[in-house]
Amino acid sequence: MPSAKRTPSSETEQTRKPRQRKTRPTGWKELGLNAQCLAAVRNAKFEVPSDIQRELIPHALKGRDCLGQARTGTGKTAAFTLPMLQRLEPGEGLQAIVLVPTRELASQVNDHVRLLGGGMPLSTIALVGGQRVKQQITALKRNPEIAIGTPGRVLDLLRRKEIRMDKIRLAVLDEVDRMLDIGFRDDIRRILRAIETEHQTIFVSATIDEEIQKLGRSFMHDPVEVNVSRDMLTVDSIDQGFVTVHPRDKLHTLVGLIKHEAPTLMIVFTNTKHKARRVAAQLKQEGIDCKEIHGDLVQRRRDRVMKSFRSQKIQVLVATDLASRGLDVMDISHIVNFDIPADASAYVHRIGRTARMGKTGYAYTFVTPEEGKFLTEIEKLINRELPKFDPPWLVKRPPSEEEIALAAAKAAEAAEGKTAPRRYTDATRRDATLDSLGLRPVRRTLGSRFRTTRRTRR
Repeated sequence: MPSAKRTPSSETEQTRKPRQRKTRPTGWKELGLNAQCLAAVRNAKFEVPSDIQRELIPHALKGRDCLGQARTGTGKTAAFTLPMLQRLEPGEGLQAIVLVPTRELASQVNDHVRLLGGGMPLSTIALVGGQRVKQQITALKRNPEIAIGTPGRVLDLLRRKEIRMDKIRLAVLDEVDRMLDIGFRDDIRRILRAIETEHQTIFVSATIDEEIQKLGRSFMHDPVEVNVSRDMLTVDSIDQGFVTVHPRDKLHTLVGLIKHEAPTLMIVFTNTKHKARRVAAQLKQEGIDCKEIHGDLVQRRRDRVMKSFRSQKIQVLVATDLASRGLDVMDISHIVNFDIPADASAYVHRIGRTARMGKTGYAYTFVTPEEGKFLTEIEKLINRELPKFDPPWLVKRPPSEEEIALAAAKAAEAAEGKTAPRRYTDATRRDATLDSLGLRPVRRTLGSRFRTTRRTRR
C-alpha cells in the first residue's frame, strides 16, 4: 500500500526562513563608490541619491554599457560623472569623452565634473565652438583625462589629428535625443567609430525614442536600460497648464503674467531666433528687464547673458530651445512657452528648467486656436491631460466682425453641405461681368504654360 504524502509539521513551518526580498540601495555607500567619490558627494552636499543615480551608478561602476532615461532635474550628470571619476586612471591621458548638444551644457557639465572631482588628480577640458581652437589644442597637449565637448568641435579636432582616441575607456552622450534632432547624427557616428579600443558607452536623456535605442544598439554591447520616468516625463512639483490666447494678444498676456506673478526668474521660450529678439525688445519697451539668448549670439555675449541671469541681475530670459538643455539654474520659478513647440519632447525639456531637485515651479503654455494638435501630442507624450487655466492676467479679446462673419460663412457652408472650391477646377474669386458673358475658368496646371508640341528626334 503506498505511503501517504507527508505534510510539513508545524515545527518545520515555524523554523522555515522567510524569503528575503532584494532591497535597493538607499544611501551613497551602498552604491559601490570609493572613499574619494563619497567625499566628493559630501562636499557637494548631495544628501541621498536620486532614482537615476541609485539605478545607474552600480551598473556603470561594473563597466556595463547603459541607456538611462530620467526626468529633467533628477541628477543625470552626477549619475555618469561619479562612475567616470572612479574608473579613470590619473596621468594616463585622455580616457573619457562626454558629448553634449550645446556649448552652455558643455560648460555646465565641465563645472559639475570639476566640482565632484575637485579632490582627485584628474583634469578636464571643454571642447566647444566659439572659442579659439589653438588654445584648445594647447590644452589637449597637457593630456587631460576627461574631455567634454560638442560634436562639431570634437570632430574638427579629430580631422586635424589633434585629439587622440586610442586610450578612451568611456564615452558618454548626454541629451542624446537633442543631438539627433539638430543634425549631429553623422558626427556622433564618426566620433564613436574613431574609438578603436574597447570602451564603455553611456547614453542619458529625459526622452528616449526608438531612434536613440537603434543608435545605442549599434554602438553598445548588451546595454542595461534604466528608465526611472515611470511613464511620467514631468515632475509633479510643476504646476503646468495652458491658456488659449489669440496670436496678437500673446505679448500683452505675457506682460500681465510677469506683473501679476512677479517671478523670481523666468524663461520665455520661442520657436525662432527672430521671435526671441522681437519679444525681448517689446518686453524692454514695457519696462521689464530682460535679455535674449539664441544661436546667433557670439559666445562671449551668451556667457554674459547667462551670468546676468544666474546672478538675478535680469528677471526674464527670452530664449530659443538652445536654453532648454543645460541651464541648471536652481531659482527659476516660471517657464512660459510663448510658442508651443512643434516637437513634443522639447516641451519636456523646456519646463524641466524649473522645479529642479524637488523645488516647485510653474509652467504656462500659450496655445492659439489653431495649435490644438500640438497640445494633444504633448499630452500623449507626458501621459497626462494639461489643465486649461483662466488667470486674471489673461487678455480676453472679443472676436472681430470679420472673424464673426467668416465663422458664420463656414457654418452656413457646412449646413448646406458645400465643399471647399477645388484648386485648378473652380475659381476662388469670380467676376460678375465674366459670368454674364458665359466665360468659365479654364483648368490649367503649371506644366501647361511651358508645354510645347513634342518634336521627333532625328
